[in-house]
Amino acid sequence: MLTNIQASITEIQRFSINDGPGIRTTVFLKGCPLSCAWCHNPECISFEPQILRYPEKCVRCGRCSEGCYTGAQVVCGRMMTIDEVMEEILRDRTYYGKDGGVTVSGGEPLAHREFTLALLKKCRESGICAAMESSMYRFDGEILANLDVLMADIKVFDNDTHIKYTGVGNTEILQNIKKADGMGIPMIVRTPVVVGVNDNEENISATAQFLRSLKNVVKYELLPYHPMGISKALALGIEYQKFETPSVRRMEELKRYADL
Repeated sequence: MLTNIQASITEIQRFSINDGPGIRTTVFLKGCPLSCAWCHNPECISFEPQILRYPEKCVRCGRCSEGCYTGAQVVCGRMMTIDEVMEEILRDRTYYGKDGGVTVSGGEPLAHREFTLALLKKCRESGICAAMESSMYRFDGEILANLDVLMADIKVFDNDTHIKYTGVGNTEILQNIKKADGMGIPMIVRTPVVVGVNDNEENISATAQFLRSLKNVVKYELLPYHPMGISKALALGIEYQKFETPSVRRMEELKRYADL
């Protein structure tokens, strides 16, 4: 297999415990066809390299072109080959155990088909458990066949609301999740709970009802909106809509409707 395939990587996060079972290394790919209003990784939406600027860190050294050592300017998006990414992954192999492994995230891994497929195959050849976080905006059976776990988002169940806040409809997304279920892949489905958008019983109940019709959903998770995207959007100089974080009490109430 060719290993000189490249993709734009924003970060390789080691020792992650929030991107799938066990301890994982998460590879964040840059570029996503969705534009979720609450995205906590806004630097992963554009496919092009970007610069995050933090003027409060600037010491006015005048050496911007040489690379900023204070972190006042951070280049987001570095082209890496499969071999370079695998070198990072294999460093932590001893920590994965039987449950951990690699998670390909983003952005959207399915928007980088050639790279994602090659990386997953390399992980499989190396005996490393492979997971993917995806909006499932498209279906790719060959990629899914190389997964041990699929983490799919159902952000909003109502199609019109989904279009309003993500830029795309969810009809095809739901169909693609059904297709993935038909392949027998263990799935963790998640909904980011955003106040004023999808934090209501009707939305969670409709999503849970849909998931009950599937055979391979092992968990349905509700994740409270996190405002971490705000500072990154400001650093990128892009607009970002502010939302409220749901209270602990409200999350507990909604979890009653998420029971599968």
